[in-house]
Order: sequence, then C-alpha cells, then structure tokens
Amino acid sequence: AMSLHHPPAGVMALNRLILSGTSEANPIALMLAGDPCFAVPLSLAGRTLSPNLPPVAIRIGGFGGAAGLADYLRTHNVGLLIDATHPFAERISANAVIAAETASLPLIALERPAWQPLPGDRWTRVRSLEAAATALPDIPARVFLTVGRQSLTPFAAKPQHHYVIRVIDPPDIPPAMRDVEIIVGRGPFALEQELATLRQHQIDWLVSKNSGGKAASAKLAAARALELPVIMVERPARERIGTVATVDAVLRAVTRVHDGLEKRAV
Repeated sequence: AMSLHHPPAGVMALNRLILSGTSEANPIALMLAGDPCFAVPLSLAGRTLSPNLPPVAIRIGGFGGAAGLADYLRTHNVGLLIDATHPFAERISANAVIAAETASLPLIALERPAWQPLPGDRWTRVRSLEAAATALPDIPARVFLTVGRQSLTPFAAKPQHHYVIRVIDPPDIPPAMRDVEIIVGRGPFALEQELATLRQHQIDWLVSKNSGGKAASAKLAAARALELPVIMVERPARERIGTVATVDAVLRAVTRVHDGLEKRAV
C-alpha cells in the first residue's frame, strides 16, 4: 500500500471529511492529520456541549441536509467522506450516503458491531425509545437511563419511576419526570465503577441504546453480574455502503482509495 501522506503523482490532492460522533473518530482524525489530503476538518453536529476533541481542524454545525453536504463536498474539493457518526445518528448517515452519491465520491462508513446478549443477560430488545418506556414495569422502580440527553422525552410517559440519568452534558428534563437524579460522566467506565453505581443507586432496571463498542459495555457486564433486567434499544435499519467495523479497517480502506487514485493517474 502507498503512503497516506503523499498523493499520487499527477493527481490533485483531494480533501477528506470525517463526520464525527463516536470515540473512534478521534484516532482516525489523528492518524490522518499529518496527511496533506486532510485539509477538511473533523465535523461535529454540535450536540455535545463539551466534546472531547483531538488537536485537528474542527468544524461544528450541520450542513443543511444531503444537498448542503453534497455542496460542501464539491466546494471544498473533498474526494473521500468518512462517516464515523453514532450508530443512532440515522439522518446524518442517510445524508452522507446521498451526498457521496451526488458528489460521486467514495464513502467509508464505520459501523462498530452491535452488542449481543451473553449467557446470564436478561435483555428485553425493543425497536424504539417509546417501546423501551412501555417495557418498563407499571409499579415504581429505580431505572438507570443511559440513552443520551436528547432521548428522555419518551420516559415522561412513565413518571412513577425514579430515574438515574447518566449524560455527558446536563440535560433538559421533561417536566413530567419529577423523580430524577443526574450523573454527569464521560466513558469509558470500568466494571468496578458500574457495579458501584448500580449498587449505590439501588438500580432495578437498566435502559440502554445498542451503541456497541467498548467505552460503554461495562454497564452490561455489571447488570449481568447483578442479574438486573436490561431494556436494549436496537439500532435502526439503514442503508450502509462500504461499511467497516474498526479504526484499522477505516485506515486500510483509505489506503485502498489512494491506491485507486494512483492507478488512475498512471
């Protein structure tokens, strides 16, 4: 494979754009940061108030849908789009597919594998946050909510529960959710931490999105150890082209794109 740091002779250096939203986006950005083709920044939607940012060029804010993203790709001479957004960022990923097709450029999508239940897990798998709220019992319980600060509204339908909500940034709590504790914290979390949290707050139920990855998986091991029921919100089905599962696979795919440019230039 050719070096990532030198575009092939006769080929104009094409910029890359990384759509961020996962912890994997940072190492991808850092590994490509010395590359002259990496003139377009890491892009964040701006939903996290205090994002954990690598020392590379950053762009914060939306693009104005698929058409706006396609325009951005064209006007900034982008030759490769990397989608490292969160598995539940459906709209951004759908827009990335359309924009890459519109601008006729390759798209590499990082899709980390979903978590799978292990022996001893007590999962109820649901397809939406609304279904997760419905799956909670009617009798009051102590619920550990780890679904993100923008996903709380459906749980206002079950206001009888005591909710312990872990978020990166302080959330807006729906008024109906009267019995709430907020834990502000950013993963990765160790198993010992998660066991302590579940015990300290006397948690009866865990609600999680199936984000996959290692940063948040310890809570599932802790729930398994304590034999707690878990409501798991599964990912939406979506069209994914050129999907890879790891940071290393993203970098190998980037190298293949460069190799293709080199062959065309000869």
